[in-house]
Amino acid sequence: MPQDVVDGAQAAVRLAGGAPLDSVLAVAEPGDWLALDEGVRERFWYAARYLTRWERLAPLPAALGQADEARLALALCHRDGRIRQEALEWAVGHPALLPLIVIRCADWAAPVRERARSLLRGVLGPEAAVRLTPLALQVGRRDRGGFGVETIEASLRGASRDDLAPLLAAPDRSVRRFAHRFAVDRGLLSLAELAQTAAHDTDPAVQDVCATAALAALRHDRSFDVVLPLLLSARNPRTRAAGVTALRSAGRTQQAVGYLGDRSGLVRACARYVLRTDGIDPVRWYRQQVAAPDDAALRPGAVIGLAECGDRADAALLRPLLVHPAAGVRARAVAGLRELECATTQLLRPLLDDPASAVVRETVIALLPSARALPADWLLEHLDAERARHIRLGAFRLLDARGGTEALRAAAELLHDPDPKLRFWAGQCVRRWRPTADAPRGDAEVEELLERTRHLFGPEALRRVKWEAGIAG
Repeated sequence: MPQDVVDGAQAAVRLAGGAPLDSVLAVAEPGDWLALDEGVRERFWYAARYLTRWERLAPLPAALGQADEARLALALCHRDGRIRQEALEWAVGHPALLPLIVIRCADWAAPVRERARSLLRGVLGPEAAVRLTPLALQVGRRDRGGFGVETIEASLRGASRDDLAPLLAAPDRSVRRFAHRFAVDRGLLSLAELAQTAAHDTDPAVQDVCATAALAALRHDRSFDVVLPLLLSARNPRTRAAGVTALRSAGRTQQAVGYLGDRSGLVRACARYVLRTDGIDPVRWYRQQVAAPDDAALRPGAVIGLAECGDRADAALLRPLLVHPAAGVRARAVAGLRELECATTQLLRPLLDDPASAVVRETVIALLPSARALPADWLLEHLDAERARHIRLGAFRLLDARGGTEALRAAAELLHDPDPKLRFWAGQCVRRWRPTADAPRGDAEVEELLERTRHLFGPEALRRVKWEAGIAG
């Protein structure tokens, strides 16, 4: 729903004063209709107080004017179900009010709901179905809301690709998802359109639908020169992976070598699969890349790729990369050593001071299982405000993983950190802190730290934590 939808209560007031619908609502915006429905029924139902007796609508002419449509729109949203049901009869034949009939198809009152559904079945054609799809999808998220979507789908069965064009290009991604799934099921999109959408749409779900459909279509239409460049150049990893997989069907397995070092693990795995089906061992390529003397040519994806399909002996090739000039290579070397279970505390400790946040992040992940083996005082030194933020964060994560007094001490220290997020995380750590089983009961330092941070606890919570720590009072 857009952020700038109308205020439903204010819209109800204006309609009650006789303002035309299109001057009060953006009639193409589903959110405006839903806001009006809520505003009349829940927040400002007395805007339609002159409709508390339905006889007041009896004089409405067969050809409704703008004021009559506004009046009827209020009745369709009225709190009284009898008024809503009777208003449905008057709304037939007035396309401007179709959105409210769609909303009433999910009405909580069964007579209103069934009458609205009966009316919608009779009046909904392909053109109206396209126009109402965004609203029907939003209503479809409600209880009893599925009918509108099902009716829309039934009405669109005879629609052409051009009819669906507004939905395929809609800014709302839920609408685009619906439209592309529907179009793919009906076979309305060409192979080139599927590949273009898979490569350029901003929604991963739409990309997946179109990439999968494009691969299926390639079994019959062998237009690899049209499809593969689009899939292989896509930013989305799943789309690139689909393109790499298609290289096998195209008889271009050698081209998969270029994707062994891709930044995405999924793409790398697909490239290895394609090469292995052609009898090519990707491990040899990885080893050659990692051992190459040209530092500028080494891709981070090749480093982690070696760990993904190599063995523990390959750790010897990864260790020298911990001092590589490229931060991405250093980070992937740490991740690779962790993958091979060769990431020792002694080896990785110096990297907690690395100037690159990605390296420190990977180092912390590797060191978390052995956090209690690291010197607590050394980690506390890394909380100094003069250190880079990512270093302070890494040290705090390791101290928090240690638990016990060191974790509480670190959190209390960071409560005064210049970074607001670190202060927030430190406060969370204090609130959930509990003494470890091996901590001495009645520890004076713990008592002092809890007193320093008592503003973060309620009286009962503080009393409970102190009791668990063996501290009186």
